Amino acid sequence: MTNVAKKDKEQDNTPEEKPKETTVEFLASLAGVLVTGLFIITFILQAFEIPSSSMEDTLLIGDHVFVNREQFAPPSRWMGPLMPYREIRRGDIVVFLSPAEPGLFVVKRIMGVPGDRIHLRDGAVYRNGEKLDEPYVHHKMGNYDPYRDNFPAVPPSEPVTPDWQMEQRSHIEGDDIVVPNESYFAMGDNRDVSFDSRYWGFIPRQNVIGRPMFIYWSFITPPNQYQMTAPSDRIGFLAHIIIHFFDETRWRRTLRAVR
Repeated sequence: MTNVAKKDKEQDNTPEEKPKETTVEFLASLAGVLVTGLFIITFILQAFEIPSSSMEDTLLIGDHVFVNREQFAPPSRWMGPLMPYREIRRGDIVVFLSPAEPGLFVVKRIMGVPGDRIHLRDGAVYRNGEKLDEPYVHHKMGNYDPYRDNFPAVPPSEPVTPDWQMEQRSHIEGDDIVVPNESYFAMGDNRDVSFDSRYWGFIPRQNVIGRPMFIYWSFITPPNQYQMTAPSDRIGFLAHIIIHFFDETRWRRTLRAVR
């Protein structure tokens, strides 16, 4: 084989260099990622911070969760085949707009769907005549409250909302309260301190925002922090987060699924 032929063969075996990505191509790829992320955050997921202790120890104050906004939404024609739509089920944890405080987002566990009959006896929940096994429930106060623990057998009093005091009677049949159509009965897992359907009534279907999927970040937060709305308080807590990000983040809760 001649030297020229050998040289041609060596050149043929040399791997071709991949063309470098241009600045325009990089920006186009980045824009595609940003648009996709913006679409997901805008239409599918919503960030939500747990403000109170009513769902402890399932969810803690300062847990930040991503909420699936689409799963419980009415199916659309063009997204219906692509999205895992389903009805709200017993035991689902949901984020919703409070019927008692307009504009306030709340998280609770669904205890009753339309047609279910609910009552409590000595703190235990009975649904359709059967006592529920609830391993997620905590009774951290341990005190006895006649109305709270024997709902709805005991007449309502403070802090029951006035509207619920009037409406409650129309839904009671025998020992139970019956969940009406397009409504849900919800309670917190921290059962002794939860301000829930026992105190303000049913959740209208249209108030449901979605289902918390997982905790993306958890930070030790004071119980009353959500009430601190003054700019100085917000800036002060933001500075606290920056200073204590590493030592007060609950790292073990990161990416924990919400069940």
